[in-house]
Amino acid sequence: MMKYILVASLFFIISCKDAKKADENTNTSVIENKEVTDIKGEAEAAKNWLKTSIVSYFKADISKQQKIMQDITTKDYYQYKTEATNVDMDVDGSLSLKEFQKKWENKYNTKYAGINTGFLISAQDWTNIEVKKCELDAISGDEAFVFDVELVDEGAKAIFKRKIGVVKKDNKFLIADVIEKE
Repeated sequence: MMKYILVASLFFIISCKDAKKADENTNTSVIENKEVTDIKGEAEAAKNWLKTSIVSYFKADISKQQKIMQDITTKDYYQYKTEATNVDMDVDGSLSLKEFQKKWENKYNTKYAGINTGFLISAQDWTNIEVKKCELDAISGDEAFVFDVELVDEGAKAIFKRKIGVVKKDNKFLIADVIEKE
C-alpha cells in the first residue's frame, strides 16, 4: 500500500511541475507577443513619421529645407550627407572623394551616399515629390527600422528608390541613413 501511495505522490509532484512549466511558457508567450506588438507599433509610428517628414520637407520653402533636414536627421547623417553633396565642389570645407570616403568609411557605406546630389532625391529641380511606397524592410533592435521607400515626382516623371534607416533617440524619430542606389 505504501508503495502505491509513494508512486501516486511522485506522479502528482511531476504533474504539478509540468503544469507550472506550462504556466511559465504561457507567461513567456504573452510577454513575447506584447514585445512583438510594441515593436510593430513603433515601426508603424516610425513609418508614419517618415512619410509625413518627407512630404513636409519637399513642401517647405527652399530657404527652410536645410533646417528641416537638420531637424529630421541624426547629427552624423546630416554632416555626412552635407559633405557628400559638396564633394569636390569649390566651397569651404569641401572634401575630395578620397577624403570623404576615408572619413566616413567606418560609419557609412559611402558607395550609396549620393555624391553631389541633394537630400533624398538626386534631382535638383522637382515639381511635386510624393511618397509612393514606404514599407518596413528590417528591424534592428527595438528602436531602429529600415524602410523601402519610393519617392515619385509625377511632373518630372521620376522615381527615386531609397532604403531609409530611422532610429528613435530621445523619444523622437530621426533619419540615420539613406541608401541611394542610383
